Amino acid sequence: MTSAEAAIERLCDLVAQVSAHYVIANTGEITQLVPENMRAWHAGVGRWHGQDDINSRSIGIELDNDSSHPFSEPLMHSLETLLEQIMDRWNIPPEGVIGHSDFAPGRKVDPGPRFDWTRLARQNLVAKSPPKGCTDDDFTTLAGSAGYDTSVAPDDLLQAVRLRWNQSSTGPLSQNDHVVLKA
Repeated sequence: MTSAEAAIERLCDLVAQVSAHYVIANTGEITQLVPENMRAWHAGVGRWHGQDDINSRSIGIELDNDSSHPFSEPLMHSLETLLEQIMDRWNIPPEGVIGHSDFAPGRKVDPGPRFDWTRLARQNLVAKSPPKGCTDDDFTTLAGSAGYDTSVAPDDLLQAVRLRWNQSSTGPLSQNDHVVLKA
């Protein structure tokens, strides 16, 4: 969407059949569209840690950014505040905070390569690294251990992992892609 206002209009349109619990504008203004205890239609089809129907088990936050520029400071500050509140209310661990590209590789790419996951990790609002414990060097196995749906196309899986953990990497699968999942 071209603006937070346009996103809110679309998310409130019954014909569109999409919604979210919150929208955060570039200005930092937070608009709640759906109560947290109700289901929103923000996620669509996807899987995370082997679970489907992400809409029924998540709180959706839409961010006013088209991925062509960094996220604004007011937006990030509001997101940090809102995440902390939601995590406290619902006892959500940092590992439970994910982006659309995490649970729907190949179908969703947001929040995109300019999203500052590291900033949120420093505040313990998202996982600092993928879960450890898998010693197999196979990328698909490592990605599955981190929570990704490994039934998607290999290129989509690689893109999703890179959008979250290895944003500077390009080209074919490399040893560095394995390393970020073992960190």
